[in-house]
Amino acid sequence: MGATAVIGGQWGDEGKGKIIDLLAESSDFVVRYSGGNNAGHTVINHLGEFWLHVVPAGIFNENTQCVIGNGVALDPNILISELDQLEKANIDVSRLIISDRAHIVFPFHRLLDSLEESRLQDKAIGTTKRGIGPTFVDKTARRGVRMGDLLDRDNFREKVTEIVEYVNILLEKIYGHEGVDLQELFDLGDEWTSRLSHSIAQTEMLINSALNDNKEVLLEGAQGTLLDLDFGTYPYVTSSHPGVSGAYQGAGIGPVGIDRIVGVFKAYCTRVGAGPFPTELLDDAGEKIRSIGGEYGTTTNRPRRIGWFDVPMARLSNVVNGYTSIILTRLDVLDSMDQIDICTGYKLDGETIDYPPSGTHALDHCEPIYETIEGWNEPTSSVRHFQDLPLNAKLYVERLQALMGVPVSLLSVGPRRDENIIVRPAL
Repeated sequence: MGATAVIGGQWGDEGKGKIIDLLAESSDFVVRYSGGNNAGHTVINHLGEFWLHVVPAGIFNENTQCVIGNGVALDPNILISELDQLEKANIDVSRLIISDRAHIVFPFHRLLDSLEESRLQDKAIGTTKRGIGPTFVDKTARRGVRMGDLLDRDNFREKVTEIVEYVNILLEKIYGHEGVDLQELFDLGDEWTSRLSHSIAQTEMLINSALNDNKEVLLEGAQGTLLDLDFGTYPYVTSSHPGVSGAYQGAGIGPVGIDRIVGVFKAYCTRVGAGPFPTELLDDAGEKIRSIGGEYGTTTNRPRRIGWFDVPMARLSNVVNGYTSIILTRLDVLDSMDQIDICTGYKLDGETIDYPPSGTHALDHCEPIYETIEGWNEPTSSVRHFQDLPLNAKLYVERLQALMGVPVSLLSVGPRRDENIIVRPAL
């Protein structure tokens, strides 16, 4: 029995939190493998409504061990805040284990993120300013500080002193900002160690042992494939690899360790931040979808940009991830649309193309080719069997499935855990 990876198929915000919460009911482990608190998962279940940024969404299943993997950039302040909120709701957080290899997001990372976005002005990437990018920069430059360093007070202080020497040069010489106070960081480290040291371990050993024991392991993605550092709409991307390649590396398991790769897609597209968005709707239809779907970022509360389903982008997402099935969410948001467009390809320089070009400039000049399906104008949130869906809703799902060449395993028709249509098993 191998692991199941749950991957965001678009630009993030596809509803992975709900899906992880649902699938965790039959999982022994849930492992968050990438990103940081620049991503957010909304979970609504029998225990209440929760907004998670770093704690895996499997935390609500009392029989599931939750892991923050080595691929995560972890802000201990955010983690502690989430743990406090969960404990107030009587959620058992003792089942959370943190990788000793996960890199720490310091307050100065958040500061650098904000200062750089301000410097770029109208060319800003549109980051969440949570410090994730600067943390991965330090990781790549081999000057990062990891969660395991908290277990040795002297070692932690030595590493923090080294990184702050570099950071203060940046702050003072490049941005004209005052430097970082070392003692404040040392004090923070002591607080983090006191609260989190008992949860820090070599999680790759734990995960691989679970796989060897035929345990059900669920790998929780953050952000979406179209924000991938290599395959996303570069440079308007995140700082890590949200796709399946990041799952292998960010959890510390080999390629044969994943049996199922489930892509999560919205029934339409959304995007937060700057960057190309070929099917973006700047009309009443887009505003209607945003209003009905409550499309505002979990992390930033920024209004999400809205667009029709983009099949060329979805095809690329499938190529780099190799989905064994897909889950389609927010189908109910389209219930009152008179007609629904599907982008089946692009026109670029007079030629029809089936996949997005790699360059942002070329993508900006792609003209979507649309196919229209009449809306169904019937509520779907109470439907639990595919055959009971309105005819045009079934046609829409079947058309997306055919265009992508991947079977749909589940349809989400509402935000709650039980508002789903199971088409075929995802696990």
